[in-house]
Amino acid sequence: MTEEPVDPDAAPAPAVRRPAILRGQGPVLAAVAAGGAIGACARYGAALVWPTAPGAFPWTTLVVNVIGCAVIGVFMVLITDVWAAHHLVRPFFGTGVLGGFTTFSTYAVDIRQLTDAGAARTALGYLALTAVTALAAVWTAAHLTRRAVERRTPR
Repeated sequence: MTEEPVDPDAAPAPAVRRPAILRGQGPVLAAVAAGGAIGACARYGAALVWPTAPGAFPWTTLVVNVIGCAVIGVFMVLITDVWAAHHLVRPFFGTGVLGGFTTFSTYAVDIRQLTDAGAARTALGYLALTAVTALAAVWTAAHLTRRAVERRTPR
């Protein structure tokens, strides 16, 4: 194969430019997508193992959200205070896996279904219980993780 001669006086071909918003974000998007697929599959698996009957209290969604929030609390302490992790760990695990696993969109749908089924009190209770337990889970997990890290760190 022979190469074409290059005219030194010719203007160089314009560089193909990607939109600024996408420049360098391919690996991050791929990490979030891969993690999200894993988290969503885990959430779906939980719904298959522990299905919620129509009109019943959505315990599965509540438990999944509380567990996910607790793991987020542990993870954020470890990733910010303990580890010097690769730059794709947080998008993969924090945004992707845990974002796909926790299911606040299903939470909203559950509230709507309970309300439509005439169980407005149950829907209101579920709304409040999820918010309170999710926040308590993330705070408690982060607090306990920080204490455990402090105990293991020599002074």
